[in-house]
Amino acid sequence: MDEVDLPLGTGSVAVALPDCDVTVLERPGRTAVDPRTAAVDAMADPHGPDLESLADPDDEVTVVVTDVTRATPDDVLVDVLVDHLPVPRENIRIVIGLGLHRPMTEAEIREGLGDYADLAVNHDPEATVTMGEVDGHDVDAHPAVAEADLLLSTGMVEPHQYAGFSGGAKTVVIGAGSESMIRYTHGPEMLSRSGVRLGRIDGNPFRETIDRAGDVVGLDFCLNVTKGPEGVLGAAAGRPRDVVADLTAVAREALSVPVDREYDAVVAGVGAPKDANLYQTTRAATYLALGDRNPVKAGGRIVLPATLAEGAGEGTGERRFYERLRTATDAETLYEEMREGYEPGAQRAFVVARTLRMADVYVTNSDYPEVVEECLMHAAPTVADAVVPGSDVLVVPDALNTLVVSPE
Repeated sequence: MDEVDLPLGTGSVAVALPDCDVTVLERPGRTAVDPRTAAVDAMADPHGPDLESLADPDDEVTVVVTDVTRATPDDVLVDVLVDHLPVPRENIRIVIGLGLHRPMTEAEIREGLGDYADLAVNHDPEATVTMGEVDGHDVDAHPAVAEADLLLSTGMVEPHQYAGFSGGAKTVVIGAGSESMIRYTHGPEMLSRSGVRLGRIDGNPFRETIDRAGDVVGLDFCLNVTKGPEGVLGAAAGRPRDVVADLTAVAREALSVPVDREYDAVVAGVGAPKDANLYQTTRAATYLALGDRNPVKAGGRIVLPATLAEGAGEGTGERRFYERLRTATDAETLYEEMREGYEPGAQRAFVVARTLRMADVYVTNSDYPEVVEECLMHAAPTVADAVVPGSDVLVVPDALNTLVVSPE
């Protein structure tokens, strides 16, 4: 291999490993589509009733959208939804589904929602309304969700460590919910169940719980997209479960790659927006190690080039993740301690601890190497500095949009 370009922030970094045996993973891929065209086509052929038939002219409508950690074209999706709503603009409210992430800035909201930014508010997980329960756990939501006559959402159906794929009801239930449902769905008992796995939605207890909670909050209709490195690959609209199933099939076909052996090191690309902080960046490592097929040898290395412009991260969940890792002595002890329970948001420390029991994680090219070192991981200036010469290396250019699977 001469060089391969990997994502780094909104740009890229050239990586060369001349002393190693390097394999670059190539996915089947799929031709990208124009997001607006795909969304318009999806609304014309929805799963279930069309939006016009669900809406009355005097309805109070709430749309829950994704936050800055998702590369969802929310401005486009909201615009297409509004085109199908027979209600005045003043009857529409937008809630930014933060979960326990940090609030978006005014500039980020304007960039993400364009002409609809003035309708948007950041979700506050401490100011919610209880709407019912699932498995004995409260299902809470933003007051605008509880008060809505018609509840809509956008979303990105992409590989997700716990839900299999994100999107659907998750945007509302987690994004616009409280710590109660996050504590239940992201706790060690749930995350230890065999069906909770990256890339799986059928028979996945996490996904099933989120969908049932979506029924409780009354999510009427969603418009989601899925993407790959080429861009948006498709859109679907209508009933949340059907939308997720539809786009999961599209994503699986484009993103799945069989791997039949293990490697000394796996270099995994992340890129914006996920490489803004360590919390999100570590998804690349856990997706690989805890997915369908772990391509890393026991005791090997996972190498992640990432900017970490926000350090560990600034939201409640990110700070809890950081504190758990920063105060731990080693991964094994942390894993055993966290099996007894942890605060919502700290679940990422739990799955990172699971991963670190199998492989070392190196973060390179970052603005905050000291934060990486504090968190049981290793910092290095470049990818080449993190890979032992002579290693057998697998490069996964876009690890968050790649499903490494076992050969059939």
